[in-house]
Amino acid sequence: MAIGVHHIEIWVADLDSARMSWGWLLVELGWSVDQEWDNGTSWRCGDVYLVTTRPPALSGGVHDRRLPGINHLALHGGSEADVDRILGAAAVNGWKSLYADRYPHAGGPDHYAAYLANEAGFKVEVVGEP
Repeated sequence: MAIGVHHIEIWVADLDSARMSWGWLLVELGWSVDQEWDNGTSWRCGDVYLVTTRPPALSGGVHDRRLPGINHLALHGGSEADVDRILGAAAVNGWKSLYADRYPHAGGPDHYAAYLANEAGFKVEVVGEP
């Protein structure tokens, strides 16, 4: 039996913005573009891929991570220095820092991570390894 994540699909209202913010972050984390089409892009990291798409069936234009559903994605960020570098470049690449007053230990004293949100409100936790 296969174990683990196969893929993640994120529906977005603004595909151009998603391509910019998600594209930058995922490439920084070692993912690469796998496919592009009119309504979406997929990035791959090993056997897992992540899709951002604006499908015709989209029923709304606003994402709210505080509603039932997925609150955020936590992705491996490499070393603590890598996480610092990503956080330092996040603002000019479509992401704002969350919990900046508690960085890098907002998740607890033994957890090194940057918490980011893009302009659409999607939240990503970039986790560093010591």
